[in-house]
Amino acid sequence: MSGVGQYSAFADVAIYEALRTPWVDLGGALSLVSPIDLGIKVGREVLARAGIDPLAVDSVLAGSMAQASFDAYLLPRHVGLYSGVAQSVPALGVQRICATGFELLRQAAEQLRDEVQLALCVASESMSRNPIAAYTHRDGFRLGGEVQFKDFLWEALYDPAPGLDMIATADHLARRHGLSREAVDRYACASHQRALQAQRDGAWAEEIVTVDNQVFELEGYQPRGISLARRAAAVTQDSHPRPTDLAALARLRAVHANGVQTAGNSCAVVDGAAAALVGRASACPRVPLARLLASAVVGVAPEFMGIGPAPAIRLLLHRSGLSLDHIGRFEINEAQAAQVLAVAQELELDSTRLNVQGGSLAVGHPLAATGLRLVMTLAGQLRRHNLRYGIAAACVGGGQGMALLIENPAYRG
Repeated sequence: MSGVGQYSAFADVAIYEALRTPWVDLGGALSLVSPIDLGIKVGREVLARAGIDPLAVDSVLAGSMAQASFDAYLLPRHVGLYSGVAQSVPALGVQRICATGFELLRQAAEQLRDEVQLALCVASESMSRNPIAAYTHRDGFRLGGEVQFKDFLWEALYDPAPGLDMIATADHLARRHGLSREAVDRYACASHQRALQAQRDGAWAEEIVTVDNQVFELEGYQPRGISLARRAAAVTQDSHPRPTDLAALARLRAVHANGVQTAGNSCAVVDGAAAALVGRASACPRVPLARLLASAVVGVAPEFMGIGPAPAIRLLLHRSGLSLDHIGRFEINEAQAAQVLAVAQELELDSTRLNVQGGSLAVGHPLAATGLRLVMTLAGQLRRHNLRYGIAAACVGGGQGMALLIENPAYRG
């Protein structure tokens, strides 16, 4: 189907286990931790929880967006080595911006078509350690010349092709879909309320591992480790979900004049890491977390990049032979409230199946790691409510959308 995107179907592929660190606000307890060390933490933990010897891993796939440490190039390799994977096993860096977590799972499934039996997928993001950067001073500073250092975390939101930042693309969607400021604030408020309820109910707890101060040893090599900031002894849960109301959200100023997006109805900026083990369903020693059935990725106009999940989900359903009615839950990344509302409007999704535990507006969006979080959250919902199929999706900066179809292996029809 040339020109409409890329679709892949997978047979006998399962996510054995998946977990994540808590998502912690910018400048919080994880702010001094290298994304490599966060990745090692979840890599070790997912292997331990699955009860699998690290030496059984055949492939390491890892992703992180920003170069948040001087040894950033080594992230995939060090995650594998310090997680206990055999030295002979190769490691690959993967990047599809906000869909990096999905792309890790897709590439793992593709590798299983060949000789790989088990892949360790790790995504880690330190938004706090995004650098203040300069790209034009390699030859030094000229007398009277402009000295230009910029905040990478902020500047990376800008797409020079349409001349818009990501927030402005959501405002474009709001105008095109007739979404008012009140509507997007109302959605953001609901996201926080749902996330807080999920936190109270323990729905997030099953996917979160505690992060504390620790050292990672590797025989014959230098130790690495985690030292938490703010004198924290341990981090146990997501820090951003908080009580809010429409009145508080309405008082916030829009980022752009005549726009609807504010700091309150855009995704929270957080640090965190996630990991998953992907292998053959037929070889899993116990009932896996989920079966991975298919993926779809498409391109869309950069100025409307947030609509990407809609055509990706359409392609996924069309090629899978399913309809919206077959899907028990949707987890669509909440980059901005207007963006996810536009997707829901275009697909005619009802709110009872969409982001029912809240989303990135409330818990945050550590870029590379979000896709894995969406999948594990979705898998947990399918199992708790005995639903068969779920779809996780996200928009991607620059104008893309990606979606994954998973199945509950414990489903009882």
